Amino acid sequence: MSEFEAHSNDAPARSTTARFLWQQLPYVVALLLAIVGVAYTNVSHQPLTGYWEFLALAIGVVCVVTKWPEIEGKEGQIRLIWTQALHWIAVLITMNIMLVSGVQQLLPTPATGLVLLTLLALGTFLAGLSLLSLQIAFLGLAMGAAVPAISWLKQSIFFFLLGAVLLIGLAISFWWRQDGSPSQSAARDITSQRED
Repeated sequence: MSEFEAHSNDAPARSTTARFLWQQLPYVVALLLAIVGVAYTNVSHQPLTGYWEFLALAIGVVCVVTKWPEIEGKEGQIRLIWTQALHWIAVLITMNIMLVSGVQQLLPTPATGLVLLTLLALGTFLAGLSLLSLQIAFLGLAMGAAVPAISWLKQSIFFFLLGAVLLIGLAISFWWRQDGSPSQSAARDITSQRED
C-alpha cells in the first residue's frame, strides 16, 4: 500500500472521530457547567439562581436542537417544541420553589446548589427518556452522579489533606534521619559485602 493510500484511509477515520466529538460537545459542556455551578455555590455560599435557570433553558434548547433533524413534518416539530417547553418550565418552577425563602431557611446554601443540580439532573434524564435520546439521558445520569461525588469529595477533602500532610511528614522525618553523606553509606555497604 502506498503512503498516499495510507493517509487517505486515515482521513475518514479522523473525520468520523472529529464529527463524533463535535456531536458530544453540547452534552460535555452542559455537564461541566453544572459541576462548575455547584463548585462556585459551595465556595461562595450563595445560590446562583439565574445560573441554574440559564442552564435548564440551555439544556432544553440542546434537547430541541439535537432532536430537530429526526422529526418529520411541521406538526411533529411544533409538538417537540411545546413538550420540551412545558417540561423545562416545570423544572424551572420546581427549582424556584426550592429557592423560596421559607424553603431556603431549611437548607444550608451549599446544599441548595446540590438540590438544584439534582432537580436539573432529574429533568435532563426525564427529557432524555421522553425523547428516546441516550446522550441526554446519560447527561442526566452523569449530573445526578455528580451530586454524591461532589458531596463526598467535599467531606473527604480534609482526610486527603491530612493524609498528604502525614505522608510529607513521614518523608521529611526519613530524610532527616539519614546521615546525608553518601560516602559513609557506601563504606557501610562495602564493609557488609566483604563480611559476606
